[in-house]
Amino acid sequence: MDEPSHSVRRVSTPTALGLAWVLAVLLLAAALHRPRPARTLPSSASRPGRARLAGAAGAAVGGVPVRWRLPIGLALAGLAVSPLVSLVGLVAGLAAPVLRARHAATAADNRVREQLPEVVDLVTVAVAAGLTPALALGAVAARVPDALGDELRLAVARTSAGERLADAVEGITARLGDTVRPLTSVLVESARYGTALVPALDRLAVELRAQQLRRAEEAARRLPVKLVFPLVLFILPAFALLTVAPVLAGGLRSLRL
Repeated sequence: MDEPSHSVRRVSTPTALGLAWVLAVLLLAAALHRPRPARTLPSSASRPGRARLAGAAGAAVGGVPVRWRLPIGLALAGLAVSPLVSLVGLVAGLAAPVLRARHAATAADNRVREQLPEVVDLVTVAVAAGLTPALALGAVAARVPDALGDELRLAVARTSAGERLADAVEGITARLGDTVRPLTSVLVESARYGTALVPALDRLAVELRAQQLRRAEEAARRLPVKLVFPLVLFILPAFALLTVAPVLAGGLRSLRL
């Protein structure tokens, strides 16, 4: 009579654990999607950060901030498998937005770095033709896309509103970072200390072109290293299937005979 009970216990234990995991997933999902009670935000007179609080409240869906939706979703999906997989999913969900933001920032810096030599050349031509630095920046900004063009147009608009050119140009560095500092430093020095702008822009253009050439050479040297992974992963297995596999199949067939 004891043997059937042991067999039933052995069969029911994994089933009970599976049911427990499924129940935990359902309970957590229900808790995450439960709507939060509506709260009245304080007025702007009593709390200066009202817009920030409203934005934070609007970023919550079902009581969970948007930035936590991916980590929690991955954790819940991994919880049905094992706690270790759930932990890995949570860490991956937390790291994904940070890596995505870092990649976007790096891509934006690279775009500005690639546009800067051409912008310096255009500003040099415009200033050498007789335009003031503010008018030269306005003429160049109309032909520059992306964030750098927007910042140049903003600096020109602030200068037209009465702000000094040096202060408006320094704002570009504060928002775009050190990538654009070589150009803004030359413009600020010319506006504040009266240094010759065209020779400084000529020297800067030569330096930026040399840096661009060095970056292209470095990218060319890194290309063989980057090609190793697809070569090993895709080309070598296909080569082995086309050359080694028929030989092995023929050898096995001859041994069987």
